[in-house]
Amino acid sequence: MKHRIVVLGAGYAGAFAAGNLARRLSPADTEITVVNAVPDFVERMRLHQLAIGQDLAFRGLADVFAGTGVLLRVARVTGVDPERRTVAVTGEDGDGVLAYDTLLYALGSSVAHHGVPGVAEYAFDVTGRSSALRLRERLAGLSEGGTVLVVGEGLTGIETATEFAESRPDLSLVLAARGELGAWLSPKARRHLRQAFDRLGITVHEHTGIEAVEPTRAIAADSTSIPADVTVWSAGFAVHPIAAASGLEVAETGQIVVDRTMRSVSHPDVYAAGDCAYAIGENGRPLPMSCASAGYTNMQATAAIIARLTGSEVPTTGLKYHGNHISLGRRDAIFQMVDGDVRSKSWYLGGRTAARLKSGVLKGAGWSIVHPTFGMPKRRRRLATAPDRAGVRAAA
Repeated sequence: MKHRIVVLGAGYAGAFAAGNLARRLSPADTEITVVNAVPDFVERMRLHQLAIGQDLAFRGLADVFAGTGVLLRVARVTGVDPERRTVAVTGEDGDGVLAYDTLLYALGSSVAHHGVPGVAEYAFDVTGRSSALRLRERLAGLSEGGTVLVVGEGLTGIETATEFAESRPDLSLVLAARGELGAWLSPKARRHLRQAFDRLGITVHEHTGIEAVEPTRAIAADSTSIPADVTVWSAGFAVHPIAAASGLEVAETGQIVVDRTMRSVSHPDVYAAGDCAYAIGENGRPLPMSCASAGYTNMQATAAIIARLTGSEVPTTGLKYHGNHISLGRRDAIFQMVDGDVRSKSWYLGGRTAARLKSGVLKGAGWSIVHPTFGMPKRRRRLATAPDRAGVRAAA
């Protein structure tokens, strides 16, 4: 009987990990199944472009995994039982249960409401394709002079506000920042960011926490009313409560607590990658929820799984955050390098060169995922023991 590997989620972390596992492990010994709620690979870092009306091509996961041996189950995960080693799912084919010997949990994250009244009912976000399409429809119907309020001064908020302002100069863009805009950037990069906001005509309300969202306005902590025909909420991310409900050990954030190899500290048959992993970087701090962290953690997780199943020494991959790529529309960007303590270095790259670099990063990430057979070895690695589940678990 083959060793069953189940990968939950086919975002940047899950899709790449599944392809890497298929490339490296022999199909004679292993069966890899990917569970994803939608049938396509969704480039999350481009969803603000989709929301403002730009046409993006989505690659079907069935095509992505064609020829790899990876099995695709289009379904939503409803529960995980790490004691029985099963996953409950529901989809067009109805409810079902998948058994696993090794689980890679990569369900990512969604928008964090932070309990703010009105966000769930009236705000929009760009953390998923369905929510981005909902926002796209609303913006398409917004007439000239309409006001769009973006809440949150993080990378998502900055990229959303600048993309919208560049693509729809007929709209009035406003950004509400809880702190100072670009406070984490170097002085020169911060100046570049502010100049970009001024050039695009974006109004910024700094030190303005939003305490409530209503259909036509947002209410700040000081009771100030900010008019908004559309409010886009980009004030952080949250993970799904499934992990916490399953009995896996999780942090206060709900992320799965993992060791240096991305293995669950409470259940050794479970690995986590991407936003749902509470992983400590080389600087001793938790990795931020980001595409870069998805890359680091999925590479470490897949390397550990392959090594343990094939009886090899488990390697460690780098978990060091190098910097931020921030798009400011299609023709401008900032690339800010950081040191080991994630403090901005004085050097930064901006303008069209940085925009081309960011575009290259996005294209490279997308290409590597939709070409999972690239570099496929002629002979993939066999498991360390005969492919019976008990023996493989003992080897792992």
